[in-house]
Amino acid sequence: MGRILVWLLALIVALLAAVVVWFYVAPPGELRVASGYAAKIVCSNVFLAGRDGDTVLAVDVQAPGHPLLRLVSVDVDREAGTVEAGIFGLFGGGLAVHREGAGCAAVPDGDLDAARRFTAPPPAAAPAGDAPWPQGERLAASQDPALAAVLDDDAMTGPGMRAVVVVHGGRIVAERYGEGFAAETPLLGWSMTKTVTAALVGRAIGEGMLTRAADGLFERWQDDGRAAIDVAGLLAMASGLAFNEDYGAVADVTRMLYLEPDMAGFAAAQPLEAEPGSVFSYSSGTSVLLSRVWQEAAGGGDAARAWPRTVLFGPLGMTSAVLETDARGTFVGSSYLYATARDWARFGLLLLRDGVWQGERLLPEGYVAWMRTPTEVSGGRYGRHVWLEGPDAGLAEDADPDAGHDLPDDAYWLRGHDGQTVTVIPSRDLVVVRMGLTPSDLGYRPQAMVAALAAALR
Repeated sequence: MGRILVWLLALIVALLAAVVVWFYVAPPGELRVASGYAAKIVCSNVFLAGRDGDTVLAVDVQAPGHPLLRLVSVDVDREAGTVEAGIFGLFGGGLAVHREGAGCAAVPDGDLDAARRFTAPPPAAAPAGDAPWPQGERLAASQDPALAAVLDDDAMTGPGMRAVVVVHGGRIVAERYGEGFAAETPLLGWSMTKTVTAALVGRAIGEGMLTRAADGLFERWQDDGRAAIDVAGLLAMASGLAFNEDYGAVADVTRMLYLEPDMAGFAAAQPLEAEPGSVFSYSSGTSVLLSRVWQEAAGGGDAARAWPRTVLFGPLGMTSAVLETDARGTFVGSSYLYATARDWARFGLLLLRDGVWQGERLLPEGYVAWMRTPTEVSGGRYGRHVWLEGPDAGLAEDADPDAGHDLPDDAYWLRGHDGQTVTVIPSRDLVVVRMGLTPSDLGYRPQAMVAALAAALR
């Protein structure tokens, strides 16, 4: 019996050792995604937002995330500009690296040298503090008690609120910040970045580099039905390409963001599942493809990576804005723009002003109106990289998220993961930015706050 027990114990130890080696050498996709996500989020918040890595891991990654993320630990190397992450610090191989001007990139293939080659011009100096916003940072905040009552109501601003900025008549009239955050803190917009990508495409169209009807966009598409996909179809989320946007598992979107060094290459390799232009399918891969398209139109390489700051962020005074690239130099135009809430408000004001900034037309005439024109394939819910309805957290798929809220008919939205929104209401000359860490399962929707602010500012 003693020999049998010894052999059983030895077998168990050998099996455990084999599992450990397997998880270390070839971790399952779930472990790799969890580790890559943790490394990327911690990296960006440490090196762009100046936050503490352990706090970011606990608050931003673990608290609202999948239970598996609670087993992740990270190692931040400030001198090397890297973050490593893994389950128990060992399994998953998460790695991210910071590059000057280009933010952080997940490096799933471990090739740090390749990822470090892709830099961008650093942000310019902040605008003069004695100039009024948006030219500078000086504010003349409203003393309206009705406005204050809305922003001081935690139920209105929502759980996990990090910033609310209200722009009326071209000026910031009120703002609030959550504990640990301030006007100077860059905040991740997640999918609000998609609308910035649409603006960069608009800049390329205005410069004659692209057209809405341009097709045959990738060499690998030339010999099949994907050749018919055009820029307008991509902006409308109607490419016809297969792409799974489910964040709850190792889906196309999480594989692209955390397991693929060349995100645009991964998205471009997806097959058609519908005729181009015939079906609405919200896809982060689509926005990354648009990033590659406009970068190539802008000349590619260093020139293209300098372009957002030259043609958009610089003119707008968005000096905090960092649009991050992947490990092969393509801007992650679906998800990864960091900017202060005031700079997000500057971008919203550009849209409110029909693409004109301080008397200079940055976006082609009629382009913003076209962006917010509802598309038939979306059932009127979506335009071209903007939403025509507010967030639907906690609602059934076919429910109207704006029902019961007195929102003007011309309101449209930038919407991002975990509660990021910019609401633009031309008829009220109003922009409302709301940033936070508010997972959708909390059921918070900002429509009530926006409607109350619009009423207070009549």
